[in-house]
Amino acid sequence: MYHPDLIRPEDHWHVERCPALVLNADYTPLSYYPLSLWPWQTAIKAVFLDRVDIVSSYEREVHSPSFQMKIPSVIALKQYVRPSQYPAFTRFNLFLRDKFQCQYCGSPKDLTFDHVIPRRAGGRTTWENVATACSPCNLRKGGRTPKEAHMKLHVDPIRPTTWQLQEHGRAFPPGHLHESWHDWLYWDVELQP
Repeated sequence: MYHPDLIRPEDHWHVERCPALVLNADYTPLSYYPLSLWPWQTAIKAVFLDRVDIVSSYEREVHSPSFQMKIPSVIALKQYVRPSQYPAFTRFNLFLRDKFQCQYCGSPKDLTFDHVIPRRAGGRTTWENVATACSPCNLRKGGRTPKEAHMKLHVDPIRPTTWQLQEHGRAFPPGHLHESWHDWLYWDVELQP
C-alpha cells in the first residue's frame, strides 16, 4: 500500500523543495499572490483521492515498498473552485491592493495602515476608509483627516475584487519559478527574476 510520507531518507531534503503549482479546473492558478502551491505530500494525496489531474511532474520520485511515483510539479483540480468575488479584509490584502506602497508618499518601507477618517472621528476599519501608509506619513497625519494634515492620497481607497488583487499580485513574481510552471503563469517577462 502506498503512503505519501514513505520516502527514502536521502531523498527527504530534496523533495521538500518540490511544491506543486495548483491550477483551477480551468487551468488558471488558484492564486497569484501568494502563489497557489501545495506541498508534495498534499499533491500526491489529492492524486490518490482523484481530486486533481497531474499536468506536469518533477524528475524526483517518491517510493514505498510496492510503488513509485514522480512528484507532481503542476496539478489541476477536477472540480472548479469559484473564487469569492471579494477578498477578506486583511493587512496583507490591503498592502497588496495598494501595491505595497504608502498612499501618501509612495515609499515601500515601514508600511502600516491608516484610517483616512480617524477612528476618533467615527472612521471605521473598512476597505473604503483604510489606506497603506509608511510609519513617517502615518505619524505626520496623526488623528487628522488627510485634508486637515495637508496630505493627499495618491489613490482613494476602494473595496477591491478578488480579480483586482490577483492582477496586483501578478506584479510581484516569487523569487523562484520552476520551469514547468511558466506555461501557466502570466507575469511580464521583464518582471521575472
